[in-house]
Amino acid sequence: MFDTFLARLGALSWQRQLLAALGLGLLSALALPPVHAVPVLLLAIPGLLTLVCGQPNWRRAAWIAFAWGWGHGVAGIWWVTEAILKDVEHFWWLVPLAAPVLAVALAAFIVLPVLVARLLPAGWPRVFAFAGAWVLAELARGFVLTGFPWNLIGTVWAFAALPAQGAAIIGVHGLSLATMLLAGVPLLHGRTPWALAALTLAAFAGFGAWRLSLPDPPDQPVQLVLVQGNVAQEVKWQQDQRMPIFRRYLGLTETAAQAAHLAAPHDQLVVIWPETASPFLLTQDPEARRMAAEALPVGARLLGGTVRAEWSPDGRLRQVWNSLAVLDSAGRVQGVYDKSHLVPFGEYMPLAGLIPIRMAAGGMDFSAGPGPVPLAPPGMPPFGALICYEVIFPAAVTPKPRPEWLVNITNDAWFGETSGPWQHLAAARLRAVEEGLPLARAAQTGISAVFDARGRRLAFLPIGATGTLTLPLPGAVAAPLFARSGLVLPGFAALLCMLPGLVKWRLIRRRVLSPHR
Repeated sequence: MFDTFLARLGALSWQRQLLAALGLGLLSALALPPVHAVPVLLLAIPGLLTLVCGQPNWRRAAWIAFAWGWGHGVAGIWWVTEAILKDVEHFWWLVPLAAPVLAVALAAFIVLPVLVARLLPAGWPRVFAFAGAWVLAELARGFVLTGFPWNLIGTVWAFAALPAQGAAIIGVHGLSLATMLLAGVPLLHGRTPWALAALTLAAFAGFGAWRLSLPDPPDQPVQLVLVQGNVAQEVKWQQDQRMPIFRRYLGLTETAAQAAHLAAPHDQLVVIWPETASPFLLTQDPEARRMAAEALPVGARLLGGTVRAEWSPDGRLRQVWNSLAVLDSAGRVQGVYDKSHLVPFGEYMPLAGLIPIRMAAGGMDFSAGPGPVPLAPPGMPPFGALICYEVIFPAAVTPKPRPEWLVNITNDAWFGETSGPWQHLAAARLRAVEEGLPLARAAQTGISAVFDARGRRLAFLPIGATGTLTLPLPGAVAAPLFARSGLVLPGFAALLCMLPGLVKWRLIRRRVLSPHR
């Protein structure tokens, strides 16, 4: 079946091959969250390499790779258009452009790995070199222009805890490497590659089952209350909605916190609000802090998303931060984390404002915080805070010294009921597995969830729900290998995969250039 399909692709005209590459790229996105149709990669990846390697020159090959990558990117991040529709009156002209333009940048990171594969002879050398080059490109995507490691191909396995356990050793980039190697099997002849692929999947499943069977660490003496206010982005910053929104969070908090305190009176109670949940400057507004404190039982803590500001002596606004503030039940500020990895066009204007697109409210860029820092309010296990898409960056989420849990607050109301929040959630699950730390995620309109230190989802509030989650804070496990080695291991594995192919390519090239030696 695969051979027939690939042969038909190779027989198409140039124009139809471009269309086929685009279609295969679109198809490949079905492997991503929330669909997780991983087997489509067995068609999409061999089809891509067959089309590219059949081209007469590198320019045509690059166009094929770009068409595939553009289709993959558009289908994977189409949800960015939803954010524009929140302010369509001002940004209507961006509606047909946003996802296609962003997909151009994503496609660029796919062209080079495919061209590398084209240089190598068919078979194992090509498949291994392609997988290694793909992962190196993914690693680069996490850093270039502040980075955007969204929809790394390894996230296709984040539909459950068991297939994601390999991330504890090799991280999501290691899962990407394994995924590309497995997807390339139809390009290899004989039964041996399929047998090895089956053994690899069995090994991953066995490792996952073994790791999930290990004794779980005891829960911390902490009760978590996650509050999801379900506030639509269109009304979030309207002046007449500020107090109703604040009272909604206060009411949900008071009801759930009192019930949790009665059920476990000896546990520390921690309430978590989403990103910028407070319509008021929580750290600088005494009345807002007083009202928030009144909703908390004595001894409880509130981890609340808020904007923080600084004024000059003459009263001019000088700086603003996207922050998480820790308040005690007396309304005192016991800690603040300022977001350090800001969203381009949403929180700051890149390229010195040469592109006049600002999606977030306000006329001033947010300032970046100093980076991951542990927060350890009195009586609470120390935690690392992650605001919004800071959670998508592998090996960059855990401060030192290592905390006992992670808190991810986010406002996914920008993206409505699209695939975006599900893709964001998948990244959060993988960070819990990679770091061996429980992760509590409070989202404005969903998806709020709590993962244990092995990535099992313990609680869940869907998109569009108004409510709370109450449960004990799971314990942490010993730092897995990835948490200790970071990106070094998957990067080294990617280079190792490329090495045999590059050596063989060098030997072949030497024979071609020097036939009489």
